[in-house]
Amino acid sequence: MNTSPKTIEVPIRGMDCAECTQHVRHAISTLPGVESVEVFLSSEKAVVRLDPALVDLPAIHKAVEGAGYSVAATTEAHPVPSPLGDFTNRILVLFGIVFGAVLFVVVVGEWLGLFEAFTERVPWPIGLAIILISGYPVFRNVVRAALKAQIVSHTLMTLGVLAAIVVGEWATAAVIVFFMRIGNYAENFTTERARRAVKNLTAMAPQTARVERDGVEQEVPVAEVQVGETVVVRPGENIPVDGEVVDGHATVDQAAITGESMPVEVGPGARVFAATLARLGSLRVRVTQVGADTTFGRVVKMVEEAEAHRADVQRIADRFSAYFLPFVAGIAALTFLIRRDPLAAAAVLVVACSCSLALATPIAMLASVGAGAKRGLLIKGGKYLETLARANVLLIDKTGTLTLGQPQITDVIPLGGQHESEVLSLAASAERYSEHPLAEAVRDAARRRGLPVFEQEQFEAIPGHGVRARIDGSIVAVGNRRLIPQASSLTIVSELESQGKTLLFVARDGELAGVLAAADTLRPEVPASLAAVRALGVRDIELLTGDNERTAAALAERLGVRYRANLLPEEKIAIVKEYQAKGRTVVMVGDGVNDAPALAQADVGIAMGAAGTDVAIEAAHLALMREDWTLVPEVFRIARRTMRVVKMNIAFTAVYNLVGLSLAALGFLPPILAAAAQSLPDLGILGNSSRLLRQTPGERLQADVLPVSVGSPVREAPQSKEG
Repeated sequence: MNTSPKTIEVPIRGMDCAECTQHVRHAISTLPGVESVEVFLSSEKAVVRLDPALVDLPAIHKAVEGAGYSVAATTEAHPVPSPLGDFTNRILVLFGIVFGAVLFVVVVGEWLGLFEAFTERVPWPIGLAIILISGYPVFRNVVRAALKAQIVSHTLMTLGVLAAIVVGEWATAAVIVFFMRIGNYAENFTTERARRAVKNLTAMAPQTARVERDGVEQEVPVAEVQVGETVVVRPGENIPVDGEVVDGHATVDQAAITGESMPVEVGPGARVFAATLARLGSLRVRVTQVGADTTFGRVVKMVEEAEAHRADVQRIADRFSAYFLPFVAGIAALTFLIRRDPLAAAAVLVVACSCSLALATPIAMLASVGAGAKRGLLIKGGKYLETLARANVLLIDKTGTLTLGQPQITDVIPLGGQHESEVLSLAASAERYSEHPLAEAVRDAARRRGLPVFEQEQFEAIPGHGVRARIDGSIVAVGNRRLIPQASSLTIVSELESQGKTLLFVARDGELAGVLAAADTLRPEVPASLAAVRALGVRDIELLTGDNERTAAALAERLGVRYRANLLPEEKIAIVKEYQAKGRTVVMVGDGVNDAPALAQADVGIAMGAAGTDVAIEAAHLALMREDWTLVPEVFRIARRTMRVVKMNIAFTAVYNLVGLSLAALGFLPPILAAAAQSLPDLGILGNSSRLLRQTPGERLQADVLPVSVGSPVREAPQSKEG
């Protein structure tokens, strides 16, 4: 019987460094029937694609446990250690720390000549017992790995302990074990510090919802809420689902989704998202998505699995780690053969810091991904941060990306002695019941100015021409030159059309009353944001649009960029490939809907305003959850800063290991100091990478708050005569 492959998630406990994920991945991938394995340190789980006819869950559990780790119940969202195991580990930890600290003091005292008598009086079997008990968790993992023909970072330190015992230096061996445990805590703390950003993000999701059932409000777990039901949200509560407001008004803090601190006002018909906070007012929400299917759920899942898209520099570090341990073992062997000093060889084994090298990249990447998610930047993995850091081409979609995606009236030009407000009021009255997008722009302009919109006595829509209506006894026509031919003689027409604007002519009783110019308005923060991107070294910026040549040229001139017009979606993809064929690294910014193919083809696709948009989140490699162009230069800054931190981590670890191995091999670094030195690089990497968790947005870009049409020249805002 043919069975289709399926994907399962396995929660795993006990992973505290990048090397652990490699061991788990190797243990599971060797099972027959396993097609692929991804192990995530940040979310403490493995995602396994398998053939259920060949491998089952118990076999995977056995493989994980054989690698030295444990599997939590699959129902646990976040695995919790068993009370007994946790208690036992604490006892061992306390035992190791107390005796290790005492022995450390004793050995230091011995260097000073103060405790020689004391160390001679302690029976050797007691010292050996102390070593075995305090180092048991480490030794157990080393033995398990050895039985599988694997070498782990603690293998070398365990050999160093064994060498010290063989030459009779049990106190030295005990202190090495003490620092082995200290090193474990440093790794755990380093990993947990980066993991915390993801856990804090997950903790924001509400666990219960108040649902209306049979006219009664019931509080139920979110997992039991069904699509189509109505959820009640009271003031100060988190919205538990994605849905549409059917009743009520509230001020909603959407920072969990968009990263924007300013709340928004929502009412009937508005979309709301899970994990956002209703600060003022109450709502009744019709459920459209629940749990992992909500926008917040997808964000959390992608942040958790961002490790799957590992940067090239991380892959190099992983490969290097595989050869590093045998290399160190070879150096230790040469040291012993040349110097005939077992303690010097033990020091070489002890000082090597393979875990710090494995941590150098993922800790920094996790920090940036987690910090970015809090600010509305959904980064799908370190691979895209690394690519973005070296990008040199920026391609931009127009409608809905650079512009607001909806036309607005930019000019009202009265004719024949009319007043601006009169012309706009007449046009809005004639367009009162029209469904054309330009009609909505006319009505919106009149509404913003507080102008009256009169009732029609009769109405006629003329496709391809415009509308005609009787208003207060007069025939008012609003449309193009086909509807009002005498408009062609106006000198203002060519000037406005050269700016890429669409014109509407207004006539009353056959006489021209005025001209309205409409344009899709440019987002006000775009010019300053593009200037910031150029300042970061991205010089090739090109506008790609399906609009006509004239409109595209007007916008490109306004922004100082190149352009290509009249493009179909497949032609945008061809342009991306054209740049890639030249060896360029291409970033594409689009709205994530009609640009999905080009976003996927680009080296890094950035979707603008992706909150609630499935296509945008899936297609892009990086999603801006709110429509804010200041985030575009910000993601470039984050990528470059992250890669600087990664390179610093790798350089620091490499130099530290080189110096430590050299000093140990030459006999200048005894095993005790080597053990102490071994735990320091992890703390250095933590300190350096934690700067990324505290990233603050770049200097706020200043932009004119007035809407700017795509073809308008830059104008100074008029000064009020009233001050």
